[in-house]
Amino acid sequence: MRVDILTKEYPPEIYGGAGVHAAELVKALRESTDVRVHAFGGDRDEQGVTAYRPAAELAEADPTLQTLSIDLQMAAGAAGTDLVHSHTWYANEAGRRASQLHGVGHVITAHSLEPLRPWKAEQLGGGYRVSSDIERTAYLQADRVIAVSNGMRSDILRVYPELDPERVVTIHNGIDLDSWHRVDDPERARELGLDPERPAVIFVGRITRQKGLPYLLRAAALLPADVQLVLCAGAPDTPEIMNEVRSLVDGLRASRDGVVWIEDMLPRRDLQTLLSHSTVFVCPSVYEPLGIVNLEAMACGTAVVGSGTGGIPEVVADGVTGRIVPIDQVTDGTGTPVDPERFVDDLARTLTEVVTDPKRAAAYGEAGRARAEAEFTWERIADQTRAVYQSVINSRRG
Repeated sequence: MRVDILTKEYPPEIYGGAGVHAAELVKALRESTDVRVHAFGGDRDEQGVTAYRPAAELAEADPTLQTLSIDLQMAAGAAGTDLVHSHTWYANEAGRRASQLHGVGHVITAHSLEPLRPWKAEQLGGGYRVSSDIERTAYLQADRVIAVSNGMRSDILRVYPELDPERVVTIHNGIDLDSWHRVDDPERARELGLDPERPAVIFVGRITRQKGLPYLLRAAALLPADVQLVLCAGAPDTPEIMNEVRSLVDGLRASRDGVVWIEDMLPRRDLQTLLSHSTVFVCPSVYEPLGIVNLEAMACGTAVVGSGTGGIPEVVADGVTGRIVPIDQVTDGTGTPVDPERFVDDLARTLTEVVTDPKRAAAYGEAGRARAEAEFTWERIADQTRAVYQSVINSRRG
């Protein structure tokens, strides 16, 4: 069986969870499957990986149109495959066209849904309407849609009610437990700005509406004075959200010390060091299909406090590996809390509860590592994904 993975992100050009997923899945699948990869960007040295760039004629065109030009090249490049598997709207059109062109099955992994990220209109303008149409059309025509959590599966069937529920399956994201583990290096933690002798809350993520960073920054003002806040946060979606975050950080720094903001993407070992020497990792997202970053923190033995949205409660076992903060959200697709102040207060209260009890936090972290080892290995996920592939191929053969 030959499978062609179609993805925007692939090493070394990765900026989000979808890219991590694609890279780790390919690695695990290759143990027993012929896998070819088609990715955006610069040429790769890895065997079996082909990279594509926008058509020269569209160099000055809207980025969405550039994406479509890459998708057409990918569809052509998938000739000879038994099945195509696309990741994110960027590659979904490539998967749909490859399926039609070559008469093969198309599997989609849903990492997010365009209708549930309406703030992207700020970033993409008219391109957001194009990306939304691409996603919808691809989902309705795909042989299978893989959701990365049960919460995500529910969202898919709610947003696209025409989909046959039997074509939508759940396979969780995973974590590379050999690469992600605790790193005890207090001196390096200090060099990065974290005092290992003080309690600390750490956030890791892009500066985008879905990550809920402004809510965390408001909650941080309510934390005990000795608690540090470490923000590994960059790549803002828009200047507006960057300005909002910068203003909130400046306000925090005016009233308390120990506010560390690292905007550059850190090497993995540095990130592991900061996670390992923090008391608790926080995921205040208002939209999170699963959140690989939660698994990364758990793999480092760090307690996790996450908002009760999307797939987060399927990863973080409340009262066992960390705490879940309830969030009642409006239904307009923005994920905005119905009562933002209540969410901020609940987030601050729960973080305070964990960060001021280091013994409990350590127990959460130990249980988190064990849960990651038991439930979220890429070998297990590859086996489940391979079974989906075989099911699609068998059904098409009749």
